[in-house]
Amino acid sequence: MKTYYLPAYAIADLIKTRQISAVEVLEETLERVRDVDGRVGQVDASQAQSKEDLSSVHAFTTLADEHARGQAEKIDQMVKAGESPGPLAGVPYTAKDIFTVKGIPATAGSKILSNYVAPYTATAVERMETAGAVMIGKVNLDEFTYGSSSESSALKPVPRNPWDTSRVTGGSSGGSAAAVAAGEGAISLGTDTGGSIRQPAAFCGTVGLKPTYGRVSRYGLIAFGSSLDCPGPLARNVTDAALVLQAIAGEDPRDNTAAVVPVPDYLAELEKDIRGLRIGLSEEFFRVTYFDADTGELKENPIDGEIKDAVLSVAGFLAQLGADIVIDVPLPHTKYGIPTYFVISRVEASSNLLRYDGVKYGFRTEQPFEDLRELYRKTRGAAFGVEPKLRMLMGIYLSAAQFDKGYYQRALKARALIRSDFETIFDPKGNYRLDALLTPTTPTTAFPIGGVYGDSVLMQYSDQLTVTTNHAGIPGLSIPVGFDKKGLPIGAQFLGPDYSEGLLLRVGRAFEKVTANEEWRNRRPPLLPAND
Repeated sequence: MKTYYLPAYAIADLIKTRQISAVEVLEETLERVRDVDGRVGQVDASQAQSKEDLSSVHAFTTLADEHARGQAEKIDQMVKAGESPGPLAGVPYTAKDIFTVKGIPATAGSKILSNYVAPYTATAVERMETAGAVMIGKVNLDEFTYGSSSESSALKPVPRNPWDTSRVTGGSSGGSAAAVAAGEGAISLGTDTGGSIRQPAAFCGTVGLKPTYGRVSRYGLIAFGSSLDCPGPLARNVTDAALVLQAIAGEDPRDNTAAVVPVPDYLAELEKDIRGLRIGLSEEFFRVTYFDADTGELKENPIDGEIKDAVLSVAGFLAQLGADIVIDVPLPHTKYGIPTYFVISRVEASSNLLRYDGVKYGFRTEQPFEDLRELYRKTRGAAFGVEPKLRMLMGIYLSAAQFDKGYYQRALKARALIRSDFETIFDPKGNYRLDALLTPTTPTTAFPIGGVYGDSVLMQYSDQLTVTTNHAGIPGLSIPVGFDKKGLPIGAQFLGPDYSEGLLLRVGRAFEKVTANEEWRNRRPPLLPAND
């Protein structure tokens, strides 16, 4: 197998034992990117049209090859000198283009930041470098992370799913999930606001971890919803996700929301058995509840039957390993996750978007203007896409004095009830005493490009099974658990109480081991040569 599809931990071991150099691994990965990625996303570029375009991944917005070579050479020098290069020594990775990296463009997938070069580096990226990882570039996303398919990016072509390039990658960390699945870096840094790591991980057949809110610093992260955003890793296996979390977690004096909580040794817990753990199933996660605009009623649809069967199969495997499966766990406020998110996220997004005005940095209109108000209007009109405009307008409306108590305050109360649901089921002295909750990650597998885009409300319901995790601030781990009849990946997620990432990773690793010989574990995206 080529090194570009090896696990991160295996690559690091090969480099530290001098069986291969970090530069050699990097060059092989960059060659892989050239083979499968196609055109790098750019503002005002055309959408995929040619046969080559339609069969390429288009994960990248910036390929930082010279930056990466400098990092790889540094790792090789450290190995040669007998110094410790870090646990991720020489491992190629990508970062969602929402993280700042000094001297490299940070576009957030938007025209309004298309000319912005970051003057500082995000804490998570700094810590990846300290751990020895080599950043090869930035990857595409929904504009300002607003979406669930990565189709709203202003940088075209948008990412395409490596398992079927006619389908979406999910979002907003779609470029991250696609790059990892296609072998364009062993790992990627993403962010999760309503499911934006876990949903694309499920669509692209990768592992995706949303940590507890505050477990990883948000410093250097271009904000969407400041009370919801969580940086975290995407990888091809649970061990790599644990390695990355070990590297990036911890307090940060530059971020007041970063938790001052000790970081445990995630790898030390990873291989322990799960006998006696209580893992729950909830019927609330096997259906999607949505608002019918015609009748004014809430309606319910069951999730895809193949996904439900796959999740129940996961429960069966865990039971074989000695876990206690607890059924009929009540989470009655799950159905309000999307409406609550609709209000809170838009108020926070609107506030964060106000800084983009054509004055301080980024794009400024070239049209003549008479005053500051006109400068704002023309700059934002020309450089924001549809999704930021909708969120800004809706956020201003929802936070207006006459509507604040009717919408925003009620959404905060609903959020508290969602949090309370989880506290009840994870209470060690309660009726359920769960260690983890097992659920589907998504109601469907990856949908066709253009199939849902344009309906922002319908698009958001693809996150119904992930969004309550963000409201509650708890961690969630999505892992691949099989494929549907169309050959598309299926994901399941484990949710746990605050700072239970180690336990979730342990359960995910247990499932990996017990299913190691399953046929579906040997499948690779069609973009991978047969001998890889």
